Amino acid sequence: MISDCLIVEFRITGDDCPLAEATRVTGTDIVAQPPQLRSDGNVLLQFSTSPHDELAETLDGDDRIRYLHRSRTDNRDNFRCLSKQPCIIHQLISAGLLVDSIEYRTGEALLTGAVVGRDVLDGVMETAGETVGVRLERIYQLHGEDDEPVASRWDLTPTQVESIQYALELNYFTVPREADASDVADAIGISKSAFLERLRRAQATLFRDLFG
Repeated sequence: MISDCLIVEFRITGDDCPLAEATRVTGTDIVAQPPQLRSDGNVLLQFSTSPHDELAETLDGDDRIRYLHRSRTDNRDNFRCLSKQPCIIHQLISAGLLVDSIEYRTGEALLTGAVVGRDVLDGVMETAGETVGVRLERIYQLHGEDDEPVASRWDLTPTQVESIQYALELNYFTVPREADASDVADAIGISKSAFLERLRRAQATLFRDLFG
């Protein structure tokens, strides 16, 4: 594991990208994968929410959105579409930010990613400083001695490791539970749906490696 890798969290306000606007209009939360800028200039968006028909209708009515596809799994709506409009996040990606997770809520985005090396960090911070609406929330080391083997062995993301660690500390996995999903989410500082999304993805990775 690279020793000079840092995790950074940015809060983005005032972005008029389709997902940010949709959460502002409908009041629902969106957990998104890193956007992929295609060679034709369109952006591939993949994201999930709790079931919410108004969100689907809002996105379907947005002229910037094309080929909106919706499916439902485990009481979650999963979306895939193309967007004609790149968002602020792409400026940070171009500067070297390795995006891990994006959470949209009430028109704002909480972006978590990694930077490797001081030069890359300086470039990302300079870009953030020059971009209206981007504010640094937190910066910290990727791993300590105790959690590095877990992440490297099981291929978990930093946010997945963090969620599991908080859940363990709060006795989320004990029988009976001493904390529910909302308690863990509040301790991390994210939404309940975002915590459950991270936990499901981490469990899927662990179970696939153990029993696949």
